[in-house]
Amino acid sequence: MSRFARTTAVLCIAAAMVGAGAVPAVAAPRAPANQRCVEPGPTVAEVPWPQRMLGPERVRPFTRGGGQIVAVLDSGVDASHPQLGGRVLAGFDAVAGSGPADDDCLGTGTQVAGVIAAGQEQSVGFIGLAPDVSILPIRVVAERFSSSPGTEPQVLARGINEAVERGASVIAVSTITYKDSPVLQGAVASALAKGVVVVAAVGDLGDERGLVPPSYPAAYDGVVGVGAIRETGVLWPKSQRGEDVDLVAPGDNVLTLTRAGGMGVTSGTGVACGFVAAAAVLVRSRRGNMRDTGGIGSQLERTAVPSPGGAGYGSGVVDPYAAVTARLAPSSPQALPNLPDPVSDESPAWARARQLALIGTGIAVAVVLIVLVVALVGPRGRRRFWRSTVTPAPIQEVEPEEPGPPVQLFPPQQSYPQQ
Repeated sequence: MSRFARTTAVLCIAAAMVGAGAVPAVAAPRAPANQRCVEPGPTVAEVPWPQRMLGPERVRPFTRGGGQIVAVLDSGVDASHPQLGGRVLAGFDAVAGSGPADDDCLGTGTQVAGVIAAGQEQSVGFIGLAPDVSILPIRVVAERFSSSPGTEPQVLARGINEAVERGASVIAVSTITYKDSPVLQGAVASALAKGVVVVAAVGDLGDERGLVPPSYPAAYDGVVGVGAIRETGVLWPKSQRGEDVDLVAPGDNVLTLTRAGGMGVTSGTGVACGFVAAAAVLVRSRRGNMRDTGGIGSQLERTAVPSPGGAGYGSGVVDPYAAVTARLAPSSPQALPNLPDPVSDESPAWARARQLALIGTGIAVAVVLIVLVVALVGPRGRRRFWRSTVTPAPIQEVEPEEPGPPVQLFPPQQSYPQQ
């Protein structure tokens, strides 16, 4: 190679290095090579309806969830999204058994994380309920659902155990299973025993035409099961019904974050689970674990907004402001102690004074009554000259038993002697 060619090559390399320094490279989200990932969405400036319904701005003077960790058990979370920047931990891939989960090909985990922890951006109306929390992504599903909805219970159990070990105070299980398992039940019981709040979707197989199998872990005791409602407040048609539903939250046409930036609209009990998990972490940040009053789950249910009722609504619509600020009595009220018998310590002087007061009051009342009677009767008596107001009885004449002599109309004329 000639000197000119070598000089030209050096200059080209230097220019390329300078250009690379002027525009720093941004690492693209990792994704499996054999999957076609969800495309990023546009930026929306309007304030979405769930935010208008739940009013998160009322809670922010009290808490923004700082210092708390929320685990999202779904498809992972895109840590490169601008509204989640710096608050997404590496996480854990429970499907593979190792590795991080801070990337998201399916995009559902990022959607749930968005309603929980999306930060404020200029000219963007959407913001999460708890914008200062840290998100711990736990991948429990790696590919799109096929004919069998949900995920495996062993994977969920592994994800719950890992979330507890990594310091999560609230676990949002937005991807569920329809298979009961002692392993999953044990993982949930262990998390609850350590004071971790477990919030789970109730599933999207709701159908008024028939029954659907229970969903797990929402069906376990102590887990807050979440259904979905529409903007009108009525139940989202696919939201499952039954005793497993403890609360409902927005879950129809919900605007939230999408992977690789931007926003999108989604529906389901999974995103509704994110709203309730955000409310739970706000309560945890402000009030602690609240075990003395029944726990955070009980606080969320007792402060919910009443709903139309029925098996699909649970206790009502979650109310983050009321859950954070309301001071409620313990869930198990205590009986009042027995009152002692009253003891009279009144002195004789006070007893005589009370007796004289009663006598004086009686005399005063009698005098007042007499005065009233005189005032009413006196004028009428004077007008009648004090005569009785009763009419005297008529005089009855007695008829003789036998008739008397006839009465002559013309008496006989007397004759006088002539003179």
